[in-house]
Amino acid sequence: MTSIEELKRTTTQSGRALVLEEKDRLALRDFVLDEPLGPNDVRIAIHTVGICGSDVHYFTHGAIGSFVVKEPMILGHEASGIVTETGAAVTTLKAGDRVCMEPGIPDPNGRATRLGLYNLDPAVRFWATPPIHGVLRSSVVHPEAFTFKLPDTVSFAQAAMVEPLAVGVHAATKARGEPGHVAVVIGAGPIGLVTVLAALAAGAAHVIVSDVDDTKLEIAKTLGSVTAVNVGREDLGEAVRRETAGWGADVVYECAGSERAIETIFDPLCPGGTVVFVGMPMKKPSYDVVGAMVKEARVEHVFRYAHVFPRCIAMLASGAIDLSPLITRTFSFEESVEAFKLAAQAPKGEVKMQIRMPIEA
Repeated sequence: MTSIEELKRTTTQSGRALVLEEKDRLALRDFVLDEPLGPNDVRIAIHTVGICGSDVHYFTHGAIGSFVVKEPMILGHEASGIVTETGAAVTTLKAGDRVCMEPGIPDPNGRATRLGLYNLDPAVRFWATPPIHGVLRSSVVHPEAFTFKLPDTVSFAQAAMVEPLAVGVHAATKARGEPGHVAVVIGAGPIGLVTVLAALAAGAAHVIVSDVDDTKLEIAKTLGSVTAVNVGREDLGEAVRRETAGWGADVVYECAGSERAIETIFDPLCPGGTVVFVGMPMKKPSYDVVGAMVKEARVEHVFRYAHVFPRCIAMLASGAIDLSPLITRTFSFEESVEAFKLAAQAPKGEVKMQIRMPIEA
């Protein structure tokens, strides 16, 4: 095991990063950032980073909505690591602590933050969202308040998945499902599958998952009381009615950002049920207002997450949620460019790909 002093020296000297130079062009090269350590900050040696769909979208499209890559940007925001240095006012963390990090830093004086809606703060600084650099580099400086110590039972790999898990837990919190409810999750990608886990942990007796990738659906079936529906071959609404004696699901989570799925989102829902929009469609979808009205559907939306990281870590520590089945491939830092090129192809059967940084722990 590398000592903290050795780790601190190694990460300080290494300035290599995975840089998105422009749309469709990545480079693994020196990219040194000046990040002074403030009194309430910690410096973290990065251990594991997950490849998120948003990272891939910036790579392949150069933008997400109004966020446009205008100059070279370091990618990555799902991360775990080791604290190597602490600011003078830090009290809850120390050098050597294993941690994961919430990647969005809000304005503490902003109105949204003061109302507890810090994820909706227009001034939030979010890793790997232009112009903010991400974490596919040797070390980062981050506020103590958004850095969370890991129990010994939580691996670096699972810790790097707390960020996507937080989306699913935030969605399940918004759904307010009662114990024993039936849920539908549309989309068996990383966010869909963490939402399956979150729904089960929140009391769902059964979850029906839809996708067109049989390999991902097979993974979904290993997560608990789950029925898989390939919507390339079967109508989702009919499948849900068959599973619920014709009544429909209490909660429907849309995690694919599919315009087609959104058009019929209220079909599998029971009267008085709840729809939670999680996935982001690339185009404005058609929305069935009448379909929502005749069922008096409650509709919720989520944007990232807020106030859920400690709960996610606690569930991982207790074994209430196991994310390891979702980690389908791990690459070395030296393989980062190849990893992103593969992720951009959206290969069947791959859920979460991660990059392991070159540190010993």
